Amino acid sequence: MAEILKRAKPLAVSPLKVSQPVGASLAFLGLRRAIPMLHGSQGCTAFGKVFFVRHFREPIPLQTTAMDQVSTVMGADENVVEGLKTICEKSKPDIIGLPTTGLSETQGTDIRRLVKRFREQYPQFDHIAVVPVNTPDYAGSLETGFALAVEAIVEHMVPETRLVGRRRRQVNVLASSALTPGDIEALKDWIEAFGLRPVVLPDIGDSLDGHLVDGEFSSITVGGTAKAEIEAMGESIATLVVGRSLSRAADLLKTRTGVPDFRFDHLMGLDACDAFTHTLATLSGQPVPDKIERQRAQLQDAMVDSHFMTGFARVALALDADHLIGFAGFLSGMGAQIVAAVAPHVSKSGAEVLADMPCERVQVGDLEDLEHAARAGGAQLLISNSHAAGSAERLGVPLLRAGFPQYDWVGGYARAWIGYRGGRQALFDFANIILAEHHDTPAYRSIFRQVPEAGAGLVKH
Repeated sequence: MAEILKRAKPLAVSPLKVSQPVGASLAFLGLRRAIPMLHGSQGCTAFGKVFFVRHFREPIPLQTTAMDQVSTVMGADENVVEGLKTICEKSKPDIIGLPTTGLSETQGTDIRRLVKRFREQYPQFDHIAVVPVNTPDYAGSLETGFALAVEAIVEHMVPETRLVGRRRRQVNVLASSALTPGDIEALKDWIEAFGLRPVVLPDIGDSLDGHLVDGEFSSITVGGTAKAEIEAMGESIATLVVGRSLSRAADLLKTRTGVPDFRFDHLMGLDACDAFTHTLATLSGQPVPDKIERQRAQLQDAMVDSHFMTGFARVALALDADHLIGFAGFLSGMGAQIVAAVAPHVSKSGAEVLADMPCERVQVGDLEDLEHAARAGGAQLLISNSHAAGSAERLGVPLLRAGFPQYDWVGGYARAWIGYRGGRQALFDFANIILAEHHDTPAYRSIFRQVPEAGAGLVKH
């Protein structure tokens, strides 16, 4: 069991943390015909939007209640009510996500009361789902904000039913923030190979996968999980939960619908993939498809090919808890040593995850903490988001970019890490980085060695 070292510094140096409102917005961006409206200042929304645009390299629909100095002091209730009315009239979305920010939380906003007030004043918009969620950016991280938003979506959009199994081939999938759009696509293909129909919540693999669309810029999301699909999640035969950060959302969904669930910390590495595949085979009543068997054999071959490079490699990790345990389990299973592990925040579920890390200790902190631990452990490789590029340069080691944001690397959002195929490619990339950094001892050359010279006999070198 790993020891969890709490943050001891009064400030963050080279912050690793991405805020809760950004995580909640990311969850809402995985819903079809949706738009997040952050309750806070324009700067709060603009800051998050910059990260989204640079990471996904796509236009991102985000709105704000635009609190200013007057509304901050005198009250910003009208900003919320009128903002919801304006979006409903102009954009006509199916879903509006309403995360709070540090400014509105410090003010003491009762966001649920404001939604109720909006419903009373404008009943003509009752068909549009409004999902409020408290996500102060002075607490938590992207992972916790994402998890809170998923929990709020289940609470406000999934009705209480007892219709388990009405849709005999449908399975729910609660997908954590650790999964990229590429991971979601791979996950859906994996499930569909068994003849099952996945309803992924939220489905950023459909809305943020970087596809071109006809027409002009849309003020709401294109693609994602439809409102009707969310409302019908109680008719599925099972729920597959990927990521321990979604435990509360999974508990709530099970309570509201009675749909049984199967939970997985991550889907990286042979053991995790085998467990997930076995669950799919059990749910579907079908044998494992030949293509899945072949992908498994390909991963095994990659493990044999790369174990000379991965064995005893010293790795430093700085990621959110779900991501951290996935990479740590995957790499330690290949013989690598986790010499440094840093998480930006620790929640109750996160503490349980971090305690299972295959290393001596996990530091809750920032990238400065990562640098100190990586230098002390003699790390050969860093795995973190683009913010760690400076740390890697100062340490003189390569950086394998993972997580959010990746603003100096094209296509990071499309990368699939999970599954047999994703694990195979991750092993190849990991091994190639280690090979590129390996330098053989130069051959000894005697000072008396003689070499031929053009047009002449042997000469001393």
